[in-house]
Amino acid sequence: MRLIGTVRRREDEMISFCTLKSVSRLLSRTTTWAGILAGAAMAASGPAVAEAPGKIPDLSSSISFAWTPLARDGRIARYGTGWFDPPAGLRGPIKQHPDYPLRGNETGRPTPALGNYKDPILKPWAAERMRLSNEELLSGKIGIPFLPQSRCWPGGTPGQLLWTTEPFYIIQTPKQVWMHWQRDQWVRRIIMTDRHSEYVKPSWYGESIGRYENDELVVDTIGLAAHPLSVIDMFRTPHTEKLHVVERFKTTADGKFLEAFVKIEDEDTFNEPMYMTKRWKKDPYDWRETICAENSGDHFNANLVPIPRAQRPDF
Repeated sequence: MRLIGTVRRREDEMISFCTLKSVSRLLSRTTTWAGILAGAAMAASGPAVAEAPGKIPDLSSSISFAWTPLARDGRIARYGTGWFDPPAGLRGPIKQHPDYPLRGNETGRPTPALGNYKDPILKPWAAERMRLSNEELLSGKIGIPFLPQSRCWPGGTPGQLLWTTEPFYIIQTPKQVWMHWQRDQWVRRIIMTDRHSEYVKPSWYGESIGRYENDELVVDTIGLAAHPLSVIDMFRTPHTEKLHVVERFKTTADGKFLEAFVKIEDEDTFNEPMYMTKRWKKDPYDWRETICAENSGDHFNANLVPIPRAQRPDF
């Protein structure tokens, strides 16, 4: 579609702009947030898009507050906090292997995330890949489980929603919604339209289109690249390019919490659809710059996955 192509070109311009700001450092927290808002508005300009009917929920952040990821007990999410279960009757997310109980950072004695590769929802190839990943940890070949964002890789869709500790921001405009993580300034863009492009080139976050429905932001994503490091959860559950993700975002009645209900389908990876949920709390927060590559050393000789490196300069 001509519209999507136009937006993509402007997004590429914004990526270079954000890269330049990252290299030169942000002058101040206030000007940083103003710059992000200005960038979002610039990328959202262009031909008009038909808006879906429905009340528009206020999911947006500001210079003074952000959405902080939560654990099941209401504390800030740490390592070991994965997807929450969906409502009763729906098939939930992959869990820890029952032979190796998971302990998160909050226990002071964390254990590695080892997915249950025997889960019947998995196709044989996906189960085998997860088994081999577990073996690398159990054998000591890998010392610390791979988490994409911890090694400066994109979290993908929907995996990016699982990033812990640090907040993320939502910027709503009539034609786009931006999800902007403090961690490494990752940005995910949702085009507010009712149809996908005729051809979607696979990418880390895919092509996301959105609409408002019943006080929720409904996001439909296709075109997700099947990169070996693109995973759905902390258990390193893989997927193929057939992955289809539908997310529904809403706030609680008091506006203090943001909730996501996620459905994923991938007929080449899973034997049925999978559902999961996630929650964030609105917290006072000043924007901070976090650069992953500045703290990426393998200090414990854990044979970590190398961080991504550019093959050519951006400017």
